[in-house]
Amino acid sequence: QVQFVESGGGLVQPGGSLRLSCAASGFTFSRYVMTWYRQAPGKERELVGTITRTGGSTTHLDSVKGRFTISRDNAKNTVYLQMNSLKSTDTAVYYCNVLNDVFGSWGQGTQVTVSS
Repeated sequence: QVQFVESGGGLVQPGGSLRLSCAASGFTFSRYVMTWYRQAPGKERELVGTITRTGGSTTHLDSVKGRFTISRDNAKNTVYLQMNSLKSTDTAVYYCNVLNDVFGSWGQGTQVTVSS
């Protein structure tokens, strides 16, 4: 059974930082490109970024470039999202998944709220 368990969210002031984690199970983690998505209230889910199987290459949404960094630890079946210089517009529920959601499974997400 494929599972994603996201954690690390919370309430942070503008300009602050958070590190999200996503523990994956039920599949061979190292064989898949991993992604982070987010969904803000009243908006569609959007792709925040991707990381290749070895972690050697990443892509990021334009609005988070230079502020967010995706990384992974294949030994721990975990993908991370380091978020710096957070803005109110980053407020959303954050999810991880494999690229293209090939397993049709989503975790519960982790809420990130940026507010003073």
